[in-house]
Amino acid sequence: MSEFIVAEGYKSPFSVRETQRAIKFIKDTFQKELASRLNLERISAPLIVRSDSGLNDDLNGVERKVTFDLSEFGGQMEIVQSLAKWKRTALAQYGFEPGEGLYTDMNAIRRDDDVDNVHSIFVDQWDWEKVITREDRTLDYLKATVRDIVAAVVAAKEKVVAEYPVLKYSICPDVFFISSQELEDLYPALSPKEREDKIVREHRTVFITQIGKTLESGIRHDGRAPDYDDWDLNGDLLFWNDVLDRPIEISSMGIRVDETSLLKQLEAANAEERLRFPYHQGIKNGTLPLTIGGGIGQSRLCLLLLEKMHIGEVQASVWPDAQRDACAKAGAPLL
Repeated sequence: MSEFIVAEGYKSPFSVRETQRAIKFIKDTFQKELASRLNLERISAPLIVRSDSGLNDDLNGVERKVTFDLSEFGGQMEIVQSLAKWKRTALAQYGFEPGEGLYTDMNAIRRDDDVDNVHSIFVDQWDWEKVITREDRTLDYLKATVRDIVAAVVAAKEKVVAEYPVLKYSICPDVFFISSQELEDLYPALSPKEREDKIVREHRTVFITQIGKTLESGIRHDGRAPDYDDWDLNGDLLFWNDVLDRPIEISSMGIRVDETSLLKQLEAANAEERLRFPYHQGIKNGTLPLTIGGGIGQSRLCLLLLEKMHIGEVQASVWPDAQRDACAKAGAPLL
């Protein structure tokens, strides 16, 4: 459900042209920080995949993909929803070794997403993936990787503030880790989103683990497809957004399923028919490497670091007329 708000007293510190220059500065800066800390190299990635490849992200399993056919050859095509599965295949095809990884610009269309201050039907991320060993499939390894990503965000913010001193908010470098079950135990009467607000308001930089698992209450904190993240070894990274006075999720990531957790999660999701796809067979028979990976929202990071009120200030997309008009009156013109 859309949760659009106009932040009280908001005034953009940048003109539209200044914003465009600052976006480039952030993207250039952050991706260098990320690649250096995680040992990643940049590769090209698809916007379109074949429907019968099994490579598209099913997200929560209910989102409608954008599909079409081509006159040149048969078969149905899809606009990607993310590259969670494609990246793992690419690591195998390109010969990456343990400790090495890739990142790419991922553009997607999620036609059923909300449109509000932090959501758009156009999704732009740095999608990254890294080969690991079986010994790396631990919570400690996941936490260490999260800390590296947060360090990259903090370093980027410091450089942006040095370039644009008008900015006034900082990013908390210390990550507070909590599982989705621990969060439910802490705030049993609240909804998952209300719990996120409580915990991130207190700690400012939070990583919530074990997304996708069914909690003791019988619900899930949030949905996660059963065939890429291991639900015991994944999570969402959230930062406190001072402008909107609420948390903002910057990254969803995790250690990926191995042959055991894949079968377990497909069974739990009643999705065992997916085992017919080459991607799933590659995990089952061990021809695909063990990996960790995730996505980091480009426009969301720019919104956070540039202290903007609406993602449309840093991303060109389509917006409801009511939001466009309200933002224009508030001094936040949407692209």
